[in-house]
Amino acid sequence: MNNTDRTTERYAALQEASVPALLMCLAQLTGEHQWLEDPFLPKRDISIFADLSGGLAPELQTIVRDNISVVMDELASGKRHLPPVPSEEQITEMMNVCLGERVPAEYAGMAMEEMGFRPRELDWNVQEKGVPGGFKVLVIGAGFAGICAGHHLKKLGVPFEIVEKNPDLGGVWLENTYPEAGVDTPNHFYSFTFAPNLDWTSNYSKRQEVWDYQRKVFNDIGLAPHTEFAVEVIAMHWHEQNAQWEVSTRDATGKVSKRWATAVITAVGNLNRAKMAAVPGFESFPGDAWHSAQWRHDVSLEGKDVAVIGTGASAMQFLRSIADKARKVTIFQRSAQWARPPQDYHGDTSDGTRWLLKNVPYYYAWYRFGLVWRFGDGLLPTVRRDPLWPHQDRSMNSRNDRQRVQLTDYLLQELEGRPDLVEKCLPDYPPYGKRILIDNGWYQALRRNNVELVTQAVDHIDGAELVTPAGTRHRADVILMATGFEPGKMLWSVDIRGRSGKALKDVWGEDDPRAYLGMTVPDYPNLFVLTGPNTALAHGGSVLLVTECQMRYVTSMLREMLENKISDVEVRREVHDEFNERVDAEHADLVWAHPGMNNWYRNARGRVFAPMPWRLVDYWKMTRKPNLEDFHLRVPA
Repeated sequence: MNNTDRTTERYAALQEASVPALLMCLAQLTGEHQWLEDPFLPKRDISIFADLSGGLAPELQTIVRDNISVVMDELASGKRHLPPVPSEEQITEMMNVCLGERVPAEYAGMAMEEMGFRPRELDWNVQEKGVPGGFKVLVIGAGFAGICAGHHLKKLGVPFEIVEKNPDLGGVWLENTYPEAGVDTPNHFYSFTFAPNLDWTSNYSKRQEVWDYQRKVFNDIGLAPHTEFAVEVIAMHWHEQNAQWEVSTRDATGKVSKRWATAVITAVGNLNRAKMAAVPGFESFPGDAWHSAQWRHDVSLEGKDVAVIGTGASAMQFLRSIADKARKVTIFQRSAQWARPPQDYHGDTSDGTRWLLKNVPYYYAWYRFGLVWRFGDGLLPTVRRDPLWPHQDRSMNSRNDRQRVQLTDYLLQELEGRPDLVEKCLPDYPPYGKRILIDNGWYQALRRNNVELVTQAVDHIDGAELVTPAGTRHRADVILMATGFEPGKMLWSVDIRGRSGKALKDVWGEDDPRAYLGMTVPDYPNLFVLTGPNTALAHGGSVLLVTECQMRYVTSMLREMLENKISDVEVRREVHDEFNERVDAEHADLVWAHPGMNNWYRNARGRVFAPMPWRLVDYWKMTRKPNLEDFHLRVPA
């Protein structure tokens, strides 16, 4: 490519760039404050994908693009060099200008990590200090959390191994292969800070591309020598005398073996145990039936009558695909879902955008920051109860009510002329009471002549017919269970016994897992749970941010153990209990505890055990460094 072609390519790419992001790049590259002042101040925009113009007039946009071109030429010629990383004070000012709203200064440190200006990994390597004989960390799971754990442990320099029950890596992205499976969090944010991907083909990638990204990161880190596949952990028993976990594993042949670990990190996630609807007569159904997480690609749906039980995220993603094939689709809905417009959900990431991410210094960083804010803590105020708000039945506060109006308007637009579907599809609870979904052609699919939405559960199955409580019968050749998972039964497949010998599943029961910071439990020393209780993000955000924060905490604890010759750490009961009391108190004012809500975030007694009630920045601060006073520490004589 000659210089003319490069100039043309750059010019074309800059025409579709985010002007607020370019302004931040200019301010950072030049150090000139004029780019953070009038007339270049972007307007506030609360959209997930903000207006690229930033509200600036066309002539001002041209000035910005022309100046970034000049700066890039100066960098290429050596006339200009990349500057030092900005201070937290400078980053705070830039965040405020970029978004057109006030971002508290406390976000600066977290944002700098998310943008790649600071590493999140611990700046310490144990190899310089030496590792005691027999010290080893076991990671259970090779999905996103397990890959993150492997990265941080390699940086720390401790011996570790990863065991994965599946024959390959990926976790939920290996297992969930249903049609149109994909992310509903923008993947430029749903990706590791230590492994930026500048080649996403979409802002919302489908399953295969996400899985390919996982494999690339896994290989780039060099985790293969540390990993065993098709090995399932079935039991873990703590041995006090040598301060280690005895771990029983079973391989693909059924052979059971034992191994030892000083510390165990569970990275199995909380959406890996498929929930099958308990419908009488299901076992005698003569057709094919499966859960969305166990898709049968060997069974054609062409020309068949298909029953879909459940209307969550997976159903919203696969409905339009199966409606194109099936003779008829009958959907059984217990409660309606809020769905937002598919803004850029089906669009490709253009060549120009990928060029910007790769070639304009700091553009990726500021593009990502916008997503971090708009899809994260920027949304949290919408789910907190305003005690003075007069419409508590329909919304949490005035902002939540505006979202309800916007989502309702979109639903009415999509279902215009179908009052019967409007009545069935309009939720009667506040937005975010259940995770807001992205409309993947759901409403348009419901309008099809071969699709029927039934607003009743299935009472029982009689032969090839699904029968509602009202007695209506619906014939099916195939039943698809889009009934979600059982996050309350966390770690149930493993017999975990701590100091007292009591099984963890007995401590947590069927649906009430609790842990300090979502990671550690009294009576279970040297056990760290990633993506544990009350660490899910239900209002928005990326679970990978949470996982990275957790691994920073875990590796900090391992460092403390090695530096201070601590054999085992166990969170104090009073610390654990006080933390969970604070969790429950926070949730009392959040939407997931709204009266009458029925969602997978709550257990049978109404306690919210899955979502995090904190702002992301709060959890980031909580997990920066462990407080050893929170733990019982044992130092062998």
